[in-house]
Amino acid sequence: MKNLFDIRGRVVVVTGGAGILGRSICVYLAGQGARVAVLDRDEKAGEALVGEIRAAGGDALFFATDVLNREVLVSNREAILGAWGQIDILLNAAGGNMGGATIAPDKSFLDLEIEAFRKVVDLNLFGTVLPTTVFGEAMTARRKGVIVNFCSESALRPLTRVVGYGAAKAAIANYTKYMAAELAMKFSPEMRVNAIVPGFLLTNQNRALLFTADGQPTARTDKILRNTPMDRFGESKELLGTLLWLTSNEAASFVTGIVVPVDGGFSAYSGV
Repeated sequence: MKNLFDIRGRVVVVTGGAGILGRSICVYLAGQGARVAVLDRDEKAGEALVGEIRAAGGDALFFATDVLNREVLVSNREAILGAWGQIDILLNAAGGNMGGATIAPDKSFLDLEIEAFRKVVDLNLFGTVLPTTVFGEAMTARRKGVIVNFCSESALRPLTRVVGYGAAKAAIANYTKYMAAELAMKFSPEMRVNAIVPGFLLTNQNRALLFTADGQPTARTDKILRNTPMDRFGESKELLGTLLWLTSNEAASFVTGIVVPVDGGFSAYSGV
């Protein structure tokens, strides 16, 4: 029987590829036989990741990028096409947050730093729109391709504190659905766009928010776990199966325009 999840030889572009989530995604997809273009601002981390993938027998290239600079992205695209001749999959994993775009418990919306808010929206929203436009052009030339955007629980329902990040991710959810119809109807039904919603993952980046220095859960952790039916945090590796499904032309051939939570049931539970 044919393997529905075979992505061997396909060229995958991963923005934010050297980041916390991007790294595990790149390693996994390369292990599945994909050719992985790691795009990131951090050249040292990106080159190290490519070295690791190659040492394990995988095929990967690193490209220093800026997801908010069209010229840089076009240069990345042309270099990838020069190396591998095609672009099959785009994973828009670049993103992030900053303190000034959040509202702490002892603050209000009146304390919001508008410039920080704008920067967070730029990075998360336009840092998805621009790569989609640039790399999507290469896909339209072949009339086939897959794009997976990275959304957030804060896109499905507002979460406290992360107002700028949540607004940007909510826009990405809408953009994902819009682009699914745009590409399928104007270019080809073999062009698909979906989004994944990582649930609350415990990483080195957020550990200080979720646990005290002596390892005790913070009040925010208690709230998260009380509203997660599976009663635990997720791990980045638990996103990989869903990503493989969404990027597979066979397994997900009739799947486009959806936003898929991988969150232990958080988005399905009202708390009552």
